[in-house]
Formats: sequence, structure tokens, C-alpha cells
Amino acid sequence: MARSDTVYVCQSCGGVHAKWAGRCDACGSWNTLVEESGASAPLGSSAKAPSRSTRRSRLELVDLGSATEDPKRFETGLRELDRVAGGGLVPGSAVLVGGDPGIGKSTLLLQAVALLAKAGATAVYISGEEAADQVRRRARRLGLADAPVALAAETSLEVILDGLKKETPDIAVIDSVQTLWSDQLAAAPGTVAQVRACAQELVRFAKKKNTIIILVGHVTKDGQIAGPRVVEHMVDAVLYFEGERSHQFRILRAVKNRFGPTDEIGVFEMVDAGLQEVANPSALFLDGRGEAASGAAVFAGMEGTRPVLTEIQALVAPAAFGTPRRAVVGWDSGRLAMVLAVLEARCGLGFGGRDVYLNVAGGLKINEPAADLAVAAALISSFLDTALPAEGVAFGEISLSGDVRPVGRADARLKEAAKLGFNRALAPEGVEGAGVKVDSVSTVQALVRRLGQDAV
Repeated sequence: MARSDTVYVCQSCGGVHAKWAGRCDACGSWNTLVEESGASAPLGSSAKAPSRSTRRSRLELVDLGSATEDPKRFETGLRELDRVAGGGLVPGSAVLVGGDPGIGKSTLLLQAVALLAKAGATAVYISGEEAADQVRRRARRLGLADAPVALAAETSLEVILDGLKKETPDIAVIDSVQTLWSDQLAAAPGTVAQVRACAQELVRFAKKKNTIIILVGHVTKDGQIAGPRVVEHMVDAVLYFEGERSHQFRILRAVKNRFGPTDEIGVFEMVDAGLQEVANPSALFLDGRGEAASGAAVFAGMEGTRPVLTEIQALVAPAAFGTPRRAVVGWDSGRLAMVLAVLEARCGLGFGGRDVYLNVAGGLKINEPAADLAVAAALISSFLDTALPAEGVAFGEISLSGDVRPVGRADARLKEAAKLGFNRALAPEGVEGAGVKVDSVSTVQALVRRLGQDAV
């Protein structure tokens, strides 16, 4: 019996199946298996592998301690982008940039390549979603029409590679990788096989020609870059461009970077002339903060090496229905459930019959556990209907026993608070700061007593 050349590839994880099924056995996703030709199956599938050459190459080994120079980076002129990239873009690197539709990915990259081109670098911008005239009109709107950037509108991988090999630019932007297709594969554009194969060829070109390749990727409903996760493993850096359309600022965050840290963020503000850098994000996040009100606490956080102050808002209200509601924006809902459980078990505060709403002002997403104390202070303030000091900040991690544990970089947090006019801080014991009066709290019980005294 002849063997079928058809395989079924999961569009979520890239898993290969011999027959169709409603659910992928690898990742558990439903209705994600798409029929593809066996010739387009990824490596490791049941497709027939090419025969190996009888000639063997010798493996070349080098000394680990041999001296190598650090690569010279290309500084884009956008300090926030250079900060996230680790000091600039490295020649021969591949960068994957993802974000929601309309968030400003194309605008950011067009500004970056235009500034690089004005500085003397050869830059190419290839769009698979827009015509060249559309990109040119956007450049005129951003005031970048005089930048010597080569434009092209193409989706064929072979045509793109032929053009790049002739030009050999310093930097090339591909917008986006989901629109590319190769005539060597029978799969449709945007499928796992096409995305993986096209990304692999572009990364190989970047390494051979020492060209910076920036790939723009679509995101799914979950906020993850669409396509197989193996693409994120191929590239050297993965950057996410985050933000809400209702807010004027955008955040560039690195989740993978082989040439720099992965905990830095860059903050941009969307204005009429494009994206503008924000030198002091704390002032932006606290902009418009009114008089002291119950349920509002200022958190002194850290984003990489940069201290960032933002307001955390909490509202505790009687539940209108039998089941109390928990709504969280900008923080981990599981972390909120833990803080509420600690306050109920250790302090006797009854949140069981009350709705709890928590919001991080400005749309910033906080991931570090140092926000526990600020969240607890905001919840207690709303529960007791008493306002926290308007000139105070809070930071500290809360354990399940109710203890407040110290966090790193306390001096940098307090210096940022003092620079913005804050002179008080709720912090774990042992924290000292010049110019800021530190109110040390060792347990959540001590926090409740302190805030209860302020209420009296």
C-alpha cells in the first residue's frame, strides 16, 4: 500500500500528526490541525529525510578562553529602543517584534530604520501588508520622507532574499513574517510550515551576511506571537510592544535577548508625529493624580534597572449578588487572591461578601511580587475608607504567614520617590533612605494597625 504524503500540522504548537483529529495531542488545542503536504513538514516529522553525503566535514573546535571582541552595535537614536536591545542592535542578529494590531510596531521600526539610514547605515524596509506608497505616506506624516531608506512591497521569500543578497544592507525590516511564503512549500502563507521555513532562511541570511534582520510578528488573542514557538528560539531577541489604544503611551519589553538583559522596558508616548520617547516614565504614570483618596497607593517598582512609580487603585464594595466579584487590571489575579486570603486569615478582614476591584493606573502591567504591600495597603485603605498619605509610596513582598519580606533595589526605589516629591514610604524592616521617612512594617497586622490609626 502506498504511503500518503499528507500530514496534519497543529497551527498552535507545530506538532505533526499522521491523521486529522479535533484536538492536538501535543498542546491540547482544538481545531488547529491543518492538512499539509509531507514535503512541507517540519524537521523531525515523518517526511522522508534527504540522503546524507558520504563526505564528512571535520568539526572545528576553538578554545573557550580565546579573546573575542564585543560586536559593535548600531545605535538607532531611540534611546528607549537601544536600552531594551542592550545598548543597540548587534550586526548579524535576528530580532522578532510582536504586538497587538495598530499598537505602533510599524511606526516604531520605520522611525528606527530612518534614523539609522540618516546616520549612514544602509536600511531596507520590506512590507508584506502595505503598498510602498502607504509606507511612504506614513514616512511623510512622521517627517521622515528625506531618510534614504529603500522600500519594497513583497511577500515571496525567494524574491526578498535575492534582493537582500544584491544590496546586503546593514539592517532590514520584514513586516510581517506571517505574510511571507516560499514556493518550495505547498502550505499556504501564515501556516506553521511557511512561518518556520521563512524565518529560518532569513535568520540564516542574517548570520551569513552580518545583516540585522527585524521580523514583525502578529499576536494571538492570548497576547503571544502567532506561529510556532520554535521561531522565538531561532531569533536572538524577542520584543513585545504593549499598550492600550485608550492610553497614549506604549511599552517595549524584552522577553528574550542574547545580547542584553531581559527585564528592561522602554516607554514611548503616541503623539501626532509618531512615537516619542519618555525619559521619566514615573511622571507619566502619575500624571493626573488628584487629591488623596481611599483605595489609592503609589507603588515604587523596578523595571529592569529603571525605577518606576505608578498608582495602584483598589475598590472594596458590598457584593450586589450572592457571589462576590474579583476584577483585576494590570496585575496577577492569582496574586490578588493570595493577598486577600492573607488579609482575611491573619488580620480578620472580611472580603468574602464584598466585591474587589484592582487597577494599575495608566495600563502598566506589574509582574514583581514587591507590589504586594502596595496592593494590601490599597485594599485596607478602601476597606477602612481612609486615605493613605498623598506623599507616601509602598513596596514589599507579603508571605503566606503574613510577614513582609524585603525586596531588592530598595535604595533606587526610594531615590526615585524622593526625586518626584514623595517623603514617606511603607517598606519592610531594615530599609533606609536619604530624604524619605521610612515607616517599617514587619507584618500585615502591623500594616492594618498603622492604617487604622490614621483612620482614627
